[in-house]
Amino acid sequence: MPLRAKVASSVSRTAAALSRAAGRGDGSVIGGWIGLKIDPDLLAHLSTGRAIALVSGTNGKTTTTRLTTAAVGVLGRVATNSFGANMPTGHTSALAKAGSTPYAVLEVDEHYLAQVLEATEPHVVALLNLSRDQLDRAKEVAMMAQLWRAALVRHPDVRVVANADDPMVVWAACPPADPAQGHVPPHVTWFSAGQRWHDDSWVCPECGSTIQRSGEQWWCTGCPLRRPEPQWTVEDDGVLDPTGAWHKIQLQLPGKVNLGNAATALAVAAEFGVRPVDAVSRLGSVTSVAGRYAQVDRDGRNIRLLLAKNPASWLEAFDMADVAPTLLSINARDPDGLDTSWLFDVDFSPLAGRQVLITGDRAYDLAVRLDVNGVPFRHVRTFDEAVRAVPPGRLEVIANYTAFQDIRAELDRVN
Repeated sequence: MPLRAKVASSVSRTAAALSRAAGRGDGSVIGGWIGLKIDPDLLAHLSTGRAIALVSGTNGKTTTTRLTTAAVGVLGRVATNSFGANMPTGHTSALAKAGSTPYAVLEVDEHYLAQVLEATEPHVVALLNLSRDQLDRAKEVAMMAQLWRAALVRHPDVRVVANADDPMVVWAACPPADPAQGHVPPHVTWFSAGQRWHDDSWVCPECGSTIQRSGEQWWCTGCPLRRPEPQWTVEDDGVLDPTGAWHKIQLQLPGKVNLGNAATALAVAAEFGVRPVDAVSRLGSVTSVAGRYAQVDRDGRNIRLLLAKNPASWLEAFDMADVAPTLLSINARDPDGLDTSWLFDVDFSPLAGRQVLITGDRAYDLAVRLDVNGVPFRHVRTFDEAVRAVPPGRLEVIANYTAFQDIRAELDRVN
């Protein structure tokens, strides 16, 4: 690297280490921020010589990144932003901290995918899903799909692993060829993990006609856009690869959605030459992801943490949670989005019949929503009060982003 980049990388590592030592977090943002101030091209310099995978989407990025890192680890050391700092500052800090590694797997905020594609020149990009998330400060779903599509046009050599079940992702992953400009469609490998949330993809992004569905299939009623045939699919408790071989997946992470994340990880690793049979055992080594799915014992209660930040992820969280006392916590701070009206897109009826507690800055908004669903609840002001309010045994905790981090801090930042 140029001398300036070497200095910036060293300062980045030092700043991150000081932040961790001071108890101000893991340093994954401040280190990258300072490094990029010294050398604005630091991310590009740190990316040179590495085979890189980028993982982006509205939901499941952090978990899929951790699973993909485990799978690609068959080949050697892998740099990754394992704590979810998914903007260029976090990528820069992660690569600087890792030193020289042949591979990197980076989670990327969907808004920054085009910028990070430009800086890192990755080997493969995984596109998971697109749904509404923090619309008071983020782009509408079709606009995000358009940004992805335009970015892929500029990078025709990148290999794409994309979700065949999401019409928005399919449209974004298949930009049209433009021979006059030298543009060719990217190479796309399709995976299918099942998509239960459909409420952000009823209208075709190509022509505006209605999307129709029947079983696993979907198609546009007004143009040729339709579900492609996937090469990787979830079947029962395993994954079918492109050769037709079935691989049993034994995860320590709950829920059907994580089988889909595992399928994506295997598909991305295969783009680096990793055989599924060599990678599947490594997936079981992932037990929690930056606190997600972590289990902590306190005062005779086994507390499990689940993150849910938008309607699609709340649907999956209810699938993961045991029928047990459940604490729901909602904030509306800047990282969460300030608008909580999305709560009315979530069906809370799966919580009926269990003890439900609510807390957080916007607990009263949640109270109104539960009342509409006819779900009884009790308001608690603190996490400790919630723990004392339930009998010994399992306590499920489902929280949005900053509420999740508050509770994680109560549990000593469990990872």
